[in-house]
Amino acid sequence: METLDASSWRCPRPLLQAKLWLKGAAAGQQLRLCISDAGSRQDIPRYLLRMGHSVIQESDDGRVLTLLITKVP
Repeated sequence: METLDASSWRCPRPLLQAKLWLKGAAAGQQLRLCISDAGSRQDIPRYLLRMGHSVIQESDDGRVLTLLITKVP
């Protein structure tokens, strides 16, 4: 499983990096994505769910939200 720590990045960079990962990933591959930007915390989970990917919130300490993303076909 890959990890992308995007907690120091501001929107839209975390979303763009997640999209790039999805483009190159095979179905079933997983990414642990760490984000902190308020816009990213709202936009990224919504986008991924709308696109049909699996998203599980692993942790949220109030500063960093960690998502486990599984790419679907």
